[in-house]
Amino acid sequence: MSFNSFGRAFRFTTWGESHGPALGVIVDGCPPGLMLTEADLQPWLDKRRPGTSRFTTQRQEPDQVQILSGTYEGRTTGTPISLMIANVDQRSKDYSAVATSYRPGHADYAYDAKYGFRDPRGGGRSSARETAARVAAGGVARLVIPQVRIRAYLVELGGIAIDRDRFDDAEIDRNPFFCPDAEAAAAWEVTLDAARKSGSSLGAIVECVATGVPAGWGAPVYAKLDSELAAACMSINAVKGVEIGDGFAAARLRGETNADAMRPGPDGKPMFLSNHAGGTAGGISTGQPIIVRMALKPTSSILTPVETINQSGQAADIVTTGRHDPCVGIRAAPVAEAMMALVLADARLMHRGQCG
Repeated sequence: MSFNSFGRAFRFTTWGESHGPALGVIVDGCPPGLMLTEADLQPWLDKRRPGTSRFTTQRQEPDQVQILSGTYEGRTTGTPISLMIANVDQRSKDYSAVATSYRPGHADYAYDAKYGFRDPRGGGRSSARETAARVAAGGVARLVIPQVRIRAYLVELGGIAIDRDRFDDAEIDRNPFFCPDAEAAAAWEVTLDAARKSGSSLGAIVECVATGVPAGWGAPVYAKLDSELAAACMSINAVKGVEIGDGFAAARLRGETNADAMRPGPDGKPMFLSNHAGGTAGGISTGQPIIVRMALKPTSSILTPVETINQSGQAADIVTTGRHDPCVGIRAAPVAEAMMALVLADARLMHRGQCG
């Protein structure tokens, strides 16, 4: 069975392929009466849009979103919201070799093994092009959680990490890497240019932080807020690892350090002295910033020859031509924000449904 939907109270279903006429998403469960027009969604899609710098795929897609249903006179009606994004710059001929040979690291073989058939044009449903629909849905989700600010940025690219002492939030919007460290961004430019020109690719680590989330969202057992976030982030193309808070580093701490000690706060709420847990405890938000980190592998579609097999099981070498991101992690930052917004909107509505 194929799963194309995510969420419970706030649920979305994406549809479409990389080289089909369009792709889109159905958002169900959005509360009625929220102001919503295409102009509210377009800025988020513009952040993810391809072709904005030499460090992303040069496929020229305007990613103009259309609202087909679910609104009246600029307000949500409580009925399913249908959003569509046209594909206008497909070059399916670039994938002729992929139709008969598998790209190692990509989903080609796995799709054939599962379905006995696949769409080789741009990877079909396995293409990161599908994430444009998620970003559109995330724009709707943000309307449900107006008190929450979500910010994603790269903290590492090609093995070069940022210096957190130089962290500058304003810098994230001033460079093509969504990087909060200007010096790291300059180093990444050199490193990624070299990888791109040699026909290779690089991996990255994206950090996403949500502030303004009140205590109490989430559930204690099978719908833990952190497990929902992990599932959402792992569903993003090329993500191979997810951390909440300190993540794996927590295994190297002592109990008294990792405990996130509390003191009485001025507003009667607890004041946390640290945030190793990343804003959750027992699967429920604590009121602290929610911190998620995800590791993205290097792009599998590269110009460097790679050993593989064809559909007949014979040995072959493959070079993937066409237009591809030399580091898929760059455009994953807006996708991470969208998935965070979608999970938190769902959590808010489920919390309201049980606790009022």
